[in-house]
This record gives sequence, structure tokens and C-alpha cells, in this order.
Amino acid sequence: MTAHRTFVRRAAFAATAGAAALVLAACGSDKSAGGHDMGAKESGSAAAASPKADDHGKAEGRNSADAHNSADAHNSADVSFSKEMIQHHRQAVEMAGLAEGRAASKDVKSLAARIEGAQDSEIENMSGWLTAWGEEVPADMSGMGHDMSSSMPGMMSAGDMEALKKASGGDFDKKFLVMMVKHHEGAVTMGRTEKSDGKYGPATRLAADVVTAQTAEIEQMNKMLGKS
Repeated sequence: MTAHRTFVRRAAFAATAGAAALVLAACGSDKSAGGHDMGAKESGSAAAASPKADDHGKAEGRNSADAHNSADAHNSADVSFSKEMIQHHRQAVEMAGLAEGRAASKDVKSLAARIEGAQDSEIENMSGWLTAWGEEVPADMSGMGHDMSSSMPGMMSAGDMEALKKASGGDFDKKFLVMMVKHHEGAVTMGRTEKSDGKYGPATRLAADVVTAQTAEIEQMNKMLGKS
């Protein structure tokens, strides 16, 4: 009887131990599976993120290429306009620079200062374009006595410039206004040609600004001449 009870207890203990082993094995399997799922999810997330990063890189490359193509989108009319207008503006700046020490009229001095400031800035812009295009920026011939009156519309001759330098007071005011009207009319003609034939956006916009601003200044100078 005692032996039978001992056998029953041993059998029950063995069954309990076996069940516990099964439970532990199941838990270990779940954890392993859970770890595998998390790794798969992380791997999947990384894979999903990778195409987005690649797309972003491609987008940046496209934007850079578009900017480069935009900068190169110019034609021979843009080059000619920039080179010629630089020279044209340089003469206007030289003429305007004479006004401070020679003009009698405050209005003439104010106009000259405005012309000098605006056209100096435009010369800098056009020089930058030419450099970016691999073109040579024209040498500065202002003040050297070179006659460029036949090369571009509205340009003063060497004789005209010499006469302006020698004038003073009211005589200077009148000469300056008459010459600058002619000079501006030439710039307006050049600007209209660039607006029609040019391709580079910044150049055609500058040409439009030249036409607008210098047409208004022509009207102003003609009124000033009418008063004198």
C-alpha cells in the first residue's frame, strides 16, 4: 500500500514537471517569434525609408540640374546685348561723373547721381553673366578718348566728350541734358532689341527695366531743357 502511494506521487510529480517544461518551451518560442517579428518590422521600416531617401537625392539632383540649365539658357543676342550695354553704360557713368564738379543745377546733379548709381549696378550684373557664360568682359575704355560713336546707338564721340568736360555751369547743364537724351534713346533701342531677340530671363528683364527707366528720364530731361 505504501509502495503504491509512493509510485502515484512520483508519477504526479513527473507529470507536473513535464507540463512546466512544455510551458517554458512555449514561452521561449513566443519570445523568439516576437523578436523575429520586431527585426522584420525594423528591416521593413529601413527598406521603406531607403527609397524615400533615394527619391530625395534624385530630387536634389534634378533641382541642381534645372538651375544649371537655366543659367546656361542664353543666346548670342544676350551676349551681344551684355557686351555692348556694358560699354554704353560706362560712357553714361563717365558723363554723369562730370556733373558734380561742373553742373550748376541741383536737378542735373541729382539726375546724374541717379544715373551713375543705377548703371554701375547693371554693369556689375552684366559682367557677372558674361563671366558665367565663359565670355570675355569688355575692357573699360572710358576716359581714354576712344571714339565709339559708330559702334552703338546714342554713343558720344570723342569730340562730344571733350566738349562736355570743358563746359561748366549752365553751359554744362544744357550740353549734359542734350547728350544724355541722345544717349538714353540709344539705350532704349538696344533694350528693345534684347527684349525681342534675347533668351536669358535676367537679361531680358534688365532690358525691360532699361527701356522703362530711361524712357522716363528722357521725358524728365526734355522738360528740364524746356525750362532752360
